[in-house]
Amino acid sequence: MIKQVELTLLPKQAFDKELIKKIASSLSKVNSEEIKAVVPVRRSIDARGSKPRFKLLVNVFVNESPEPKEKIIYRHVDNNKKVIIVGAGPGGLFAALKLIQLGFKPVIFERGKDVQSRRRDLRDIQQNSIVNPDSNYCFGEGGAGTYSDGKLYTRSTKRGNVKNILNLFVQHGADEDILIDAHPHIGSNKLPKVVQAIRETILQYGGEIHF
Repeated sequence: MIKQVELTLLPKQAFDKELIKKIASSLSKVNSEEIKAVVPVRRSIDARGSKPRFKLLVNVFVNESPEPKEKIIYRHVDNNKKVIIVGAGPGGLFAALKLIQLGFKPVIFERGKDVQSRRRDLRDIQQNSIVNPDSNYCFGEGGAGTYSDGKLYTRSTKRGNVKNILNLFVQHGADEDILIDAHPHIGSNKLPKVVQAIRETILQYGGEIHF
């Protein structure tokens, strides 16, 4: 049986797993010995008033364990039919991953540089006011958001399967907190490594990327 309860916690309590289990046990009216797992579903911050609080929605698993997390499975497509993708921004990278899942060989052409080389070109912009027209904040592997932001959001009318996308980011190195945070944020310091890991998956399973 799964019971869902919402906890209101002080900041110092929000990451204490034992305390969270104890409070969840009380709210759900279930003996703690019967609780096999307490799994966070959504976490947000209520900053109203002088003392901010965390709102934590959790699933309480009573006498049963949660199912293992699904891992996206890719197939080798080295010799399969090719599909050309223009651009290695978010759209291009995710299209490549989906094509591999479907059994096609993605071939990406990107006008800019790989995510590591872009860093050097951005340094030239910042320190020397030199702009490479093909490798800058807008162009290059990962797209415009790679070095300018790390927040994750969707347009209200174009949501799609958000959970699958977040799981894919986690599978490629993003922090698992993005799965439950109301406003998920990978961070610009971490996003380049996630982009690199996605590229490595594409290449590992037979895709191509040409910069």
